[in-house]
Amino acid sequence: MSGSWMTTRAWLLMLPLLAVMISVIGWPLVDTVRLSFTDARLVGTEGSFVGLDNYARMLSGANFQRTLVTTTWFAVISVAAEMVLGVLAALLLNQQFYGRTVLRALMILPWALPTVVNATLWRLIYNPEYGALNAALTQAGLLDAYRSWLGEPNTALAALIVADCWKNFPLVALIALAALQAVPRDITAASMVDGAGPIARFRFVILPYLVGPLLVALVLRTIEAFKVFDIIWVMTRGGPANSTRTLSILVYQEAFSFQRAGSGASLALIVTLLVTVLAVAYAALVRKAAGSAS
Repeated sequence: MSGSWMTTRAWLLMLPLLAVMISVIGWPLVDTVRLSFTDARLVGTEGSFVGLDNYARMLSGANFQRTLVTTTWFAVISVAAEMVLGVLAALLLNQQFYGRTVLRALMILPWALPTVVNATLWRLIYNPEYGALNAALTQAGLLDAYRSWLGEPNTALAALIVADCWKNFPLVALIALAALQAVPRDITAASMVDGAGPIARFRFVILPYLVGPLLVALVLRTIEAFKVFDIIWVMTRGGPANSTRTLSILVYQEAFSFQRAGSGASLALIVTLLVTVLAVAYAALVRKAAGSAS
């Protein structure tokens, strides 16, 4: 009887939270699903039922396919660079040296900055008239004239990836640094006595302790990179010539710029499904890594 009462009490205590979640998340999601099967406009009539036409048009459209490729390139390159930089930074900050505490605190600053602030700073750095990057490269003799890094299709995406990596690699570094604290020092010392070099120590002694936490970081960063919006919207708005347009930008343009609420809703659900598939796949990897570690 007491157990049943405790369960009922727990559900009663969660009712306010469940009500908020249903009103804030549940109902908008249901309404988005409903809109995705109509030709509704953002302003005006509700639209008529069109079945799967929106989904078929979005998936077969050249815009979606090009944008999916751009989003995939952005996610793969930025996450890979963040993982490498984060692990290298964690290995450095795990060493004993003067000023390590200050350096650890400074490393958090890019990640702590709001994304809009970070994007604005990098826009100033890339400015084609007075940007710090152009000034540094020309003064070093590596560039003959100032370039519009965000205004050229062949450099804009790379510039965005650099800005995104600078902001987010500290998160990977913090996760890896926390995992490094669990590496037994006696095992590391024993490997050094046995003559293992730095690469062998990292591969056979340190890396097994990093696999699980790094997979968690990989899951978080891949999902965030795949649905990136704010940093690209502030810096390029998807240009030039749609060379930096990601899926989230395409959803915004379809729903709000073109005011096609039905098409925008279907595209948003397609992106949600893709992100969900990524999350499930990565969760399986995390469980596999945890099982092999145990």
